Amino acid sequence: MTRTLITSALPYINGIKHLGNLVGSQLPSDVYARFCRARGDEVMFICATDEHGTPAELAAAKAGKPVAEYCAEMHKVQSDLATGFRLSFDHFGRSSSPQNHQLTQHLAGKLAEAGLISEVSEKQVYSNTDGRFLPDRYIEGTCPNCGYDGARGDQCENCTKQLSPTDLIDPRSAISGSTDLEVRETKHLFLRQSKLRDQLDSWIDRQAGWPVLTTSIAKKWLHDGDGLRDRGITRDLDWGIPVKRGDADWPGMEGKVFYVWFDAPIEYIAATAEWAEANELDEAAWQRWWRTDKGADDVRYVQFMGKDNVPFHTLSFPATIMGSGEPWKLVDYVKSFNYLNYDGGQFSTSKGRGVFMDQALDILPSDYWRWWLLSHVPESSDSEFTWESFQRGVNKDLADVLGNFVSRITKFCRSKFGEEVPEGGDYGAAEEAVIAEISTSLAAYETHLQDIEIRKASAELRAIWAAGNEYLQAAAPWVAFKTDPEAAAASVRFALNLIPLYAALSEPFIPDAAATMLEAMNAKDTPWPTDITAALSTLKAGHAFSVPDVMFAKITDDARDEMEARFTGR
Repeated sequence: MTRTLITSALPYINGIKHLGNLVGSQLPSDVYARFCRARGDEVMFICATDEHGTPAELAAAKAGKPVAEYCAEMHKVQSDLATGFRLSFDHFGRSSSPQNHQLTQHLAGKLAEAGLISEVSEKQVYSNTDGRFLPDRYIEGTCPNCGYDGARGDQCENCTKQLSPTDLIDPRSAISGSTDLEVRETKHLFLRQSKLRDQLDSWIDRQAGWPVLTTSIAKKWLHDGDGLRDRGITRDLDWGIPVKRGDADWPGMEGKVFYVWFDAPIEYIAATAEWAEANELDEAAWQRWWRTDKGADDVRYVQFMGKDNVPFHTLSFPATIMGSGEPWKLVDYVKSFNYLNYDGGQFSTSKGRGVFMDQALDILPSDYWRWWLLSHVPESSDSEFTWESFQRGVNKDLADVLGNFVSRITKFCRSKFGEEVPEGGDYGAAEEAVIAEISTSLAAYETHLQDIEIRKASAELRAIWAAGNEYLQAAAPWVAFKTDPEAAAASVRFALNLIPLYAALSEPFIPDAAATMLEAMNAKDTPWPTDITAALSTLKAGHAFSVPDVMFAKITDDARDEMEARFTGR
């Protein structure tokens, strides 16, 4: 049995995520996890809230709550929303967990033993107004590379360039907005990534099948300018993992915590340990996924993330793993995504512009959103959400193609043959042609899913649905029934058998609709098909079924206009 480890980039704890965040990692990773499980893989699908650093402290302060309390509340909110969108994580953990504290401190100690951590006295921005040093994400300003005026002190999210706070033009405090800043000296730990540059470069060169987006960003960070720079891994913050070397104190680092981008990827491992504890399993249960000396050498590890996270997952986290000298599992495939924009601009939390996960579920069921987002996932370039496109995708794909097919054939059968699969007649050339067509599309569908080409996979799935509609239109059992009831019965039986097949194939994309189809057809245990001919003979004559309610309601023009006006922003 193939074992597949899947991790989705950790969403920040600072509030509810918008649809762009959802489609940038969590949703595609869920499709892949569901596909792997359906094909018989043993899957470990891990995600967690990223709870340390500036975003958490600022959001908690704005909410008027202690940061630990705020993070606990928001973890529950994000976990519930993940459930609402049917994200099938095996565990949704927390980077503030005891497991992540222990493992982060352990790895830092190993890196120090290997000579890969240095203590550096550096100049850091101090805010006189706030009375504190400002870690990089507490500082905002204009990017010197692209001119974006919302760049942070560690990285510009617009052009992804790595920055230092002192690089920013017109810097300001993210806490108070004050420009009364000065540079003072402080001491921090740095991960000596530069010493691992050649090793990282060689490792990336061996990943021949990685997406161009992933490798191009990694190579840019490795070779632009002076190449891969050493990276600070501690910050002057109150909230975070205290700086220690394993269990021992780290002299001179009192009151400091590890940088969020050092501990966050380590949470992938720690969250798997959280899963083991939650299920009352021993250490071997999670180590077999992460330690190559404990059985993880036969695991395929796949990461999903937005393009802004690529440098940390292809360079900094692997540097931590490699530099520790311990047999940890390295990623085998990094699937990265471009950005989803919103109706001619960007999603904006501060301006209330765009659709956020909680709002989306208040408006329509999760399958509506899952289908449109996954069929427009920003793989090769940025993509854009518009209400016209969303309405068209729901109405034409879900309602007119899949929903219409299920409704027409079940209602017709009920009216002429009752709520049982009819007997009589034989399959012929028309049915054989559909079997051949679907078999071809299924092979392409599986290939695209194996290659994690989500957009192409969605197109093949729609083609499989369309084949049923086209067959039903050509067979026209409502006409044949008048003169040849046996032929009508055969075509109805064939069409009814398409429904559980469609459910099994659609489950990675629209799991609720898949469950509805299987329940209606009294076929809950339908497996992923390995033989289309056999799959389309599963429901025998006399098999009872029920007619489901309308699976997908169309979005009217008035409803579309109302939603568009609601989410234009303040």
